[in-house]
Amino acid sequence: MTACPGLATALLNRAYADDLDATPPSDTLLINEQSRLLESRGERVIKFGFGQSPFPVYGPAVEALARHADRKAYLPVQGLPALRDGVASFHSEIDGTPWQASRVLVGPGSKLLLFALIKALPRAEVLIPAPAWVSYAPQARLAGQTAVKLAASFETRWQITPEQLEAHCREGGSRTRLLILNAPGNPTGLSPDAETQRALAEVARRHGVIVLADEIYGPLDHHGSHRAFARDYPEGTVTTSGLSKWCGAGGWRLGVMHVPEALGGELFARLLGIASETWSSVASPVQEAACVAYRMSPELANYLERQRAWLGLIGHWCAERLQAAGVRTQLPDGGFYLFPDFDAHREALVRRGITTSAELTARLLKETGVALLPGSAFGCDPLQLTVRLAYVDFDGGVLLEHCPQRYDDPMGLPTLDKVRAGIQAIVEWLP
Repeated sequence: MTACPGLATALLNRAYADDLDATPPSDTLLINEQSRLLESRGERVIKFGFGQSPFPVYGPAVEALARHADRKAYLPVQGLPALRDGVASFHSEIDGTPWQASRVLVGPGSKLLLFALIKALPRAEVLIPAPAWVSYAPQARLAGQTAVKLAASFETRWQITPEQLEAHCREGGSRTRLLILNAPGNPTGLSPDAETQRALAEVARRHGVIVLADEIYGPLDHHGSHRAFARDYPEGTVTTSGLSKWCGAGGWRLGVMHVPEALGGELFARLLGIASETWSSVASPVQEAACVAYRMSPELANYLERQRAWLGLIGHWCAERLQAAGVRTQLPDGGFYLFPDFDAHREALVRRGITTSAELTARLLKETGVALLPGSAFGCDPLQLTVRLAYVDFDGGVLLEHCPQRYDDPMGLPTLDKVRAGIQAIVEWLP
């Protein structure tokens, strides 16, 4: 027998109608589902929309996961001590910053750790560059904090400037502020240069701004030269990372956070309190496997270096093809994203009924089968004709067997057919 909607349902629907703080699904997850639906209908889709690592999970970590599959015990809320030791050593070595194992927190993905930090702060202003990852602003709202957008531009390589931060801090008076910086960035693939980063750090220090450095793509800097923000502002930078990007293990849901001792014990105690009342602990087998993933070795160094080499080559190839077609595109520094700007084609696109980034990506998907995300999903003005392109629609396992230097034309490899076809489809579609 089918139950009839009752008073509880009616009250709930009325509450939904009055709720101005509803959080819609993440755009990045939504485009992935849409792409799957189109593929299930037999349509060709080139998936440049969802930013998932195309490379296989680091092999020794997979073997460790299988060996520890029977581990079922709840682990410490803060994380397995051996794992925290490994994480601290790993990041101290590759980032040149002194991570302390006692100040490391392990969580079910860096996404939830980001939210926990925002929630753990007293009433605060969360400063978010635009463009920025789609979840920062919704997380700030969910945590009851105030999200403030600081708009960047192509001319500043989609980075906020020290002058912007200085001006905002002077206007807003004295209050708790959290600045979120993601480098190499999602959606841009870009990092600030060393001089700009040092200047930003000095402004943050002068005004007491806490910096949340989301450095999940740091190990995938294409030249292995990522500059951790904590190198320039160690006392005020909370850093997050995890296994999803550099280790190819997004679905394993393991993130890490380092909170500097200079920020005191109260903040860390609040983070542990949130963790204990929400996720309790990350899955035991995953933590055991992560102990292996974070153990530096020649094999791990080679795994990282080959990813960097291929991502740099593919990203530069894509950007240069778009540039040649009159689409302003910065060459990426790391990760696997580009943030093309179609403004040079605005007049012709308007004649085709396209005036916003959402209309642009919708038409590209419908008419070419190329899935992208609009710049408006990342906090940009909807009229700004920007998109995020994740150049990951290829089999990374095949590429890891080879070095780009072995080939006269590495972009000609069959596993990169969809990447080449996707860029060519965009170029040919342009008016």
